Amino acid sequence: MRRLYSTFAGGRPGIGLLLMRIILGSSLLVRAGSTLWSAPPITTTVMSSFLAGLGLLLIPGLWTPIAGGLVALLEAWQIITMSGDRRVALLLATIGCSLSLLGPGLWSIDAHLFGWKRVEPASRKISSNS
Repeated sequence: MRRLYSTFAGGRPGIGLLLMRIILGSSLLVRAGSTLWSAPPITTTVMSSFLAGLGLLLIPGLWTPIAGGLVALLEAWQIITMSGDRRVALLLATIGCSLSLLGPGLWSIDAHLFGWKRVEPASRKISSNS
């Protein structure tokens, strides 16, 4: 993960990435929930369950580049195969792609697990053996 991003954005950019993750994750959960309540066919059930799982990963920021990329691919697939209004799928695919390229931000599990750590060397005791 550290190889993908030189730094995990903090400050206002980090807040923006946090908001993007929350909006994308909650939108995926709401869409999956409404789809699953209507007793869909098995293929739709599997797809909705997988997208809900990705939403659960994105909200706290765990494996964000992988989850965002998969959301972008699955939503793009829905744009191609879906009939009717495709704007929501396009918006979610765009946010997923953006998160996979920009990273999770400072306020994420990814930053705590894979972020740069500061290592303090232990103080050396100098012994005087004269």
